[in-house]
Amino acid sequence: MQPTTTLNHGAAIAESGKTTGASKALGVGILGIVITILGIFVSGGSKVAIAWLTALTFWTGLAIGMLMLVMIHHILDSNWSTVIRRQFEHGLSAFKWLMLLFIPLVAAALIYPDLVWKWFDPSFDLGTIGGSGTVGDDVIWAKKSVLLNPTMFVIVTFGSFLGWIFLSNRFRHHSFTQDIDGDVKHTRMARKWSAVGLIFGAFSLTLCVIFWVKAMDYHWFSTMYGVWFFANCVRLALAVGILMMCWLWARGDYKGVLTPNHWYSIGMLSFAFTVFWGYVTFSQYFLIWNANIPEETFWYNLREINNSTGEPNQWKWVGMLILFGHFFFPFLGLLGYPAKVSKKWMKFMASWISFIVLIDIVYNVWPSKKVSTDMVASGHDFGLSVGDPLPFLAVHQLWTITALMGVGGICIWAYLKSFPTAKLIPIRDPRIGESLTYHKP
Repeated sequence: MQPTTTLNHGAAIAESGKTTGASKALGVGILGIVITILGIFVSGGSKVAIAWLTALTFWTGLAIGMLMLVMIHHILDSNWSTVIRRQFEHGLSAFKWLMLLFIPLVAAALIYPDLVWKWFDPSFDLGTIGGSGTVGDDVIWAKKSVLLNPTMFVIVTFGSFLGWIFLSNRFRHHSFTQDIDGDVKHTRMARKWSAVGLIFGAFSLTLCVIFWVKAMDYHWFSTMYGVWFFANCVRLALAVGILMMCWLWARGDYKGVLTPNHWYSIGMLSFAFTVFWGYVTFSQYFLIWNANIPEETFWYNLREINNSTGEPNQWKWVGMLILFGHFFFPFLGLLGYPAKVSKKWMKFMASWISFIVLIDIVYNVWPSKKVSTDMVASGHDFGLSVGDPLPFLAVHQLWTITALMGVGGICIWAYLKSFPTAKLIPIRDPRIGESLTYHKP
């Protein structure tokens, strides 16, 4: 009787939270968006656009990670994750809002082609940011121009969002409907959609992160970038999943539902993806360092030294934080069994991983914004020279924070609006009995 009591209690709390928590999240989101827009009058449109891109990449990565975990759950016919799958399904409701929030950025980039992605304008003078000639004269861009052009950017971005929204709707429909009719066909259909969706998800997330982030420095070559982003998406989704488990446990919803074995299993998966992220990131760095090709090494040079002086810049220390904070600390922190079943420790580790994934995305996005001749002429060059990356600690990161608030508030609002529309757990899923009585292997 305990699970039934918990579900009823959770439903009652959910109804009350529908008008309180969701409204607060929406208010925070709108406030963050408004403050970010006002930042244009302080730091200029380009820096605010990059801050907006950073926030969208982070929150979209979270939604992608949740979608990938739902599909992995179905394709592997997992039992232990059945009780927590529903929270990921609620999280998928954010995709349509993320697409909507992406529209102003793309529209602004089409109207002002040099705003974020310089290759939107083939006539852009690369000399203004430490290069030479124009984008159209650049042989590397010419070779990549079949892919790197505004038309393909729009097709890939919004085609991917529409695909993610479609898949999310399929999984939510089959899962929520199965609570009503108990038909096993919904499980079979979810598995079939997962087989197709995993392939689509792999290609779409890779293309999107190449367009959104990697192509900001379009000279750069990396065959590992999509895999790096996938690892971060899943690590972030697992971390947020743990935070949701802690929240629902503290409210009483998950008491009588979760066992130490569920905590241990999601902790093991988080540990596994920590190792996977470390492998992918080290492989990329080692291969580029070993080959020593200028079209590849410059990306890391930007994130270590200022080209004008050869002196270390702020991004070098951000890189050190990522090295130890993104791998070594989580690796050691999730290594033992007691750590994985401690709710307080797992809550801390999940919060830390969410933070360090954000830092990793900032590290990938912001150094691509370089000091320009206009910044030097206006005295807003931070004491740097043309072509040096903007510093990490500066006022423009304020807009990154407000943009994260804005986009995050909308995503959390979407989750909380979806939360009371279905049972706390998929009560008629064929695997629910095994999940409720799950014992670790």
